[in-house]
Amino acid sequence: MPDFPYLCDEHHQVREIVRDFAEREIRPVARELDRDQRFPWATVKQMAELGFLGAPWPEDLGGAGMDYLSYILLIEELARVDASHAITVSAHTTLGTSPIVQFGSDEQRRQFVPLLAQGRVLGGFGLTETDAGSDAGGTKTVAEDRGDHYVLRGSKIFITHAGVGEIFVVTARTDPHPEKRNDGITSFIVTKDTVDLDATRAVGIGHDPDLPKTPGVKAGKKEEKMGWRASDTRELIFEDAVVPKEHMLGELGQGFRNFLSTLDSGRIGIGALALGIAQGALDEAVGYTSTRRQFERPIASFQGVHFQLADMATELQAARHLVYHAAWLYQQGKAHKTEAAMAKLYASELAMRATTAAVQLHGGYGYTADYPVERMMRDAKVCEIGEGTSEIQRIVIARSLLGDLID
Repeated sequence: MPDFPYLCDEHHQVREIVRDFAEREIRPVARELDRDQRFPWATVKQMAELGFLGAPWPEDLGGAGMDYLSYILLIEELARVDASHAITVSAHTTLGTSPIVQFGSDEQRRQFVPLLAQGRVLGGFGLTETDAGSDAGGTKTVAEDRGDHYVLRGSKIFITHAGVGEIFVVTARTDPHPEKRNDGITSFIVTKDTVDLDATRAVGIGHDPDLPKTPGVKAGKKEEKMGWRASDTRELIFEDAVVPKEHMLGELGQGFRNFLSTLDSGRIGIGALALGIAQGALDEAVGYTSTRRQFERPIASFQGVHFQLADMATELQAARHLVYHAAWLYQQGKAHKTEAAMAKLYASELAMRATTAAVQLHGGYGYTADYPVERMMRDAKVCEIGEGTSEIQRIVIARSLLGDLID
C-alpha cells in the first residue's frame, strides 16, 4: 500500500498492531459469531485491554491518547476482517462517548468517560425513531420537566448496544411547539444494566454495579439483521424514565445541533469501516483468483479478472484519500461536513460494489458461508444506510454547492 501524506510512523505502527490483533484473534471466530448472532464479549475485552475502546480520548479520562487518524485506521483494520467488531468500537466511541467528551460538563466527563474509554461498560447513541430516521427533527420522544428531573417517554430504534450497553446519549423533545421543531430537542445521558449480566461477569467487563441506573430505561428485542450480526442492535425504551437535571447533556434545546455535529464525525468512521470492508474483499479476491485454476491456469491471469481487480484497487485508493482527508480536517479542527459526507457516500457505495465483485469472482463458492466474501457483502449494505443514507449524503453535498436553492 502506498504511503499517504496524512500518516506518520506512529500511524503505521497502529495499523500493524490492529491488523495483527484482527488476524490473530478475530478472523478465527468471525464466521461463528456471525452465524450465531453472538456478541463477541471475549474479543471486546481484549480490545478494551489494548485501548481500542478509548483510542482517541486523553489519558486523564482513561483513554489511549491516540490522534483521530489513528482511530480511523483502527476502525478500517478491524473492518478488513470483521465489520461487527469495527462497528462495536465505532458506535461505542464516536456515538456513545464523543458527545459526552464534546458537550458534557466537567462532572459528566469525570463520571462517564473513564468507564467508557476503559471499556468497563459499553455506550450507545439514541436518535432514530419509528417516524424520525432521516428526518431527525421529527423526534417524538418527550422529556417533561419535573423541577429537579425530567421524565422521558418514547423509544429509539436500531440502536447499537441498546442491549449490551449501559451508558447512552439520547434525544428527546423538551419544547412541543411546532415552530421549535429542531430547537425544541435536547440531549440527555441515560443508563441501564446490560442484558448480558452473566456474560459480562464471566469476562469481567461490560457491567458496573456502582453506576447509578436510570429508572424506566430498558432494551427491546434483539433485531435479526442481514449483516453486522455479531453486533447488538435493539430498541431502547423509555417508560417514564427519571433523568436527573444534571444528566442533561449540553444546553437546553441544543440536542439537535449537537447530534448533527456528532453525525458528521460518525460518517468519517463509517467511511473508514466501509473502506475496511472493501479492502478485505479485494484481499480475498486477489488470494482466491491467484490460486483458483480453470482451463489449466489461475483465473487471475484472465484479462477480465485482472481488470476487475485493478478497478477495485483504484477505487479503494480514491476512497482512502477521501476518508483520510476528512479525518485530517476533523483532527485539525477544520470544517469537514461536506468532506465527511463525500467520504461516507463514496466509501459505502464502493464497499457494496467491491464485495459484490468479490462474490462474483469467487463464483459459486462466493455464495457460500465457507468464504468470508459472503459475510462481507451482507455487512457492506448497511454502510449505505446507517448514520445517514446515501441519499442524505447527497443532500448534504448538494447543499454545500447550492446553498439557499435547497430547502
